[in-house]
Amino acid sequence: MPARSAIPIVRIIFLICCTLLGVFFGMAGMRGMSLVTGGLLGALFGGLVVGADLLLKDMTIRSFGSGTFGLMTGVFCAWLLTRVPWAQSLFPPQWGNADEFDRVFTLVIYLTLGYLGIVLALRSNRQEFSLIIPYVRFRNEGVIQQPLLVDTNIIIDGRLPGICATGFLGGTLIIPRFVLDELHVLADSSDPIKRDRGRRGLECLEQLKRTPSLSVTIHDDYQPQEKLVDTKLIQLAKSLDARLLTNDSNLGRVAQLQGLMVLNLNQLAHSMRPILNVGDDIELVLVKEGKDEHQAVGYLPDGTMIVVNHAREKLGSTALATVSSSLQTSAGRLIFAELKAIKTVPEPSHSTVRRR
Repeated sequence: MPARSAIPIVRIIFLICCTLLGVFFGMAGMRGMSLVTGGLLGALFGGLVVGADLLLKDMTIRSFGSGTFGLMTGVFCAWLLTRVPWAQSLFPPQWGNADEFDRVFTLVIYLTLGYLGIVLALRSNRQEFSLIIPYVRFRNEGVIQQPLLVDTNIIIDGRLPGICATGFLGGTLIIPRFVLDELHVLADSSDPIKRDRGRRGLECLEQLKRTPSLSVTIHDDYQPQEKLVDTKLIQLAKSLDARLLTNDSNLGRVAQLQGLMVLNLNQLAHSMRPILNVGDDIELVLVKEGKDEHQAVGYLPDGTMIVVNHAREKLGSTALATVSSSLQTSAGRLIFAELKAIKTVPEPSHSTVRRR
């Protein structure tokens, strides 16, 4: 059973236990309490605890630990302050009985400093705790150890298993439950295009789970308070302190504006394009005619168009050409080359670049 689905069951069991405990106190006649009154008081106490749990539903164990440390610091400072003998002399004696004033003053100090300690601890990062504990340093985890949170598009893309298999990406890969549900819906769609996309995504997940250097986990945080999937991804990445892996440029921009680290697969592919300079030799297949009568056109693996002069008669052949010039257009970079030789070996599956 997913942990998210088990939480309501745990709450119900807790309420029943509190009610039975109140009934037990009523049966024992504690402080003149009747059986019904004890049961109602037990149910009320359980309801208050569950209500507090609902208010703190976004708090993680890391936040709880930080808040506990801040509370301990605040209580310790309050204890030191209440031990100061001149603290009471700061206030006029006509404010009431000295003993009552001491109790009220102590309670106020403990509440105030405890609250400030919790708030300041939740606002601070782990490295700032070294100011309080000078000789203790928390281990600084590198970004490579941060988990990777993926969206639906990057899974359907199909390139992720190959990249992870090479070892460039590793560690923990987090698949949100709502992303997995979206893939399931696509795989069961009546639309053949959507069905193929969903099945390809599920196949990619199976390949990722078989990658030795990768740990794939399913996260069950549905976040029902959020309606948009992109918003769910960003909030989940914040709560998990994870990097967002996507190929959606708009999602990446929004996430970066909110302080998240984003890995965009399309940007990686763009940065990996070969840089061609004048004089470089390239080997490519001439696939179609060019604009001019003597030109033929071939393509690099990244889609860059290469226009080879005086090669119209060599269509369908694997040519060796030398880059002569390049032109940046609105559709991309256009490379012009001069025919150097025709390869007689079988055509390669992709074009290659040779440096002089």
